[in-house]
Amino acid sequence: MLHDVLSSILLVLGLGFLVANLRLGVELVRYFRMRSTALLVWPGRRPPFYGLVLTLGVVLGMLVFVKVVVQDRPPRDVFGEGMMFVYYGYALPLSRRIGRGFYRDGIWSESGFVPYWKIDGLRWKEGEEITLVVIDRVRRMARLLVVPQPLYGAARRILRDHLASHEIHFAGKALDLGEHDERDDA
Repeated sequence: MLHDVLSSILLVLGLGFLVANLRLGVELVRYFRMRSTALLVWPGRRPPFYGLVLTLGVVLGMLVFVKVVVQDRPPRDVFGEGMMFVYYGYALPLSRRIGRGFYRDGIWSESGFVPYWKIDGLRWKEGEEITLVVIDRVRRMARLLVVPQPLYGAARRILRDHLASHEIHFAGKALDLGEHDERDDA
């Protein structure tokens, strides 16, 4: 009875991690196609507890190995652990290779790519870190891009150029009296 409950829980977890793996896989393919169009990029930041994530990947890999090779269990018995192993051991570490920053067609933030035409708002937050807040027009959510201090001026110039060429256009509901220059928002 307990074995069946645990197997069901691991199956559901495996399905969730399968979705996460596919999503990260799509992002990686998109990045490898777009990397030649990079204008200003830098490596992704190391997530908190990154060492723990890698350790978890190794432990899950050993668990899958023991279950499949030593215990000779069928693959369906290790589906959940296998999907978690792929996520923590491969997909998440590979996603750090995605260059954050500015590309010909959009901005790659900490949480994904936003094409310029989908940007509905921009704001700089200056503090310990310089962060560009990008408002996604379609999803109506804020995405953050932490910009390294030495690249701040170049990032502002790129945004100004895209605003000047009208690749980025704010379609907010504010009253436009014609006195606001969108390029000043960059």
